[in-house]
Amino acid sequence: MRALLVVNPAATTTSARTRDVLIHALASEMKLEAVTTEYRGHARDLGRRAAESSDIDLVVALGGDGTVNEVVNGLLHNGPDPDHLPRLAVVPGGSTNVFARALGLPNDAVEATGAILDALRDRTEQTVGLGLAAGVPGTEDEGVPPRWFTFCAGLGFDAGVVGRVEQHRERGKRSTHSLYVRQVLRQFFDDPHRRHGTITLERPGADPVAGLVLSIVCNTSPWTYLGNRPVYASPKASFDTALDVLGLSKLSTPAVARYGTQLLTSGPERGPRGKHALTLHDQTDFTLHSKVPLPFQMDGDHLGLRTSVAFTGVRRALRVIV
Repeated sequence: MRALLVVNPAATTTSARTRDVLIHALASEMKLEAVTTEYRGHARDLGRRAAESSDIDLVVALGGDGTVNEVVNGLLHNGPDPDHLPRLAVVPGGSTNVFARALGLPNDAVEATGAILDALRDRTEQTVGLGLAAGVPGTEDEGVPPRWFTFCAGLGFDAGVVGRVEQHRERGKRSTHSLYVRQVLRQFFDDPHRRHGTITLERPGADPVAGLVLSIVCNTSPWTYLGNRPVYASPKASFDTALDVLGLSKLSTPAVARYGTQLLTSGPERGPRGKHALTLHDQTDFTLHSKVPLPFQMDGDHLGLRTSVAFTGVRRALRVIV
């Protein structure tokens, strides 16, 4: 087996020594080429190179969810083809590692590498569905190219939180759970649209749903983690189905307290609910429109402001070693 290892040197939870150990462990079982990313988008370029190669069987992403997202977008540059594209393996190296943990991998890089090697020996893999977000024809965002996401996307409040966290990380702050909590509070007090939502969800065969303050699109469950605690925005979301949506139409102080508590106490059978909560399961095609530009995020990566995004849930998009 020939494999390409994509290494993010800025991965927050792995040291250079740990990465060297992991590279040697993987190289002992396969013909391995290890490449360290040097710029934003480099992992995507490497994934595309692997997809267009005729002799790479496996791409291993060593990094956080952002690195994984880039690799996946490179692999699927010309569209999903799970029977012919290289398989993907993920070694978690970020602060949260939602995609790897949702696959059932350990959150420790060394243990996850051992699990991947065992899976390769046993020839076990999973074909997962993914989400695709694109610009909407006839809108100011129609020229935005399509982009794949592995576990979540969001328009509105939660994307604003992600953007705030990224600003602090660019200033040298570590990505910690306490940092996220502080930015949630700041976003709450600064968001001018939290009382009167500007988002409308449209889908075939159903009436539009207007007045949403936030919209979280999930491709799997949990939605995220606070330390070791899983948080379920859409408990039914799965790699085997299309996309799930959680929308909230009110973020007053009582509503935030209610839905925040529901998220923190959520589980595989029960997520947020109430008269201001919209929950949709297994949605293949839908569009989000906003009256004003709002923050947009995919897989925890802030992508700027958008007014319209078209979503597609694609089943059986990529093979993953688990």
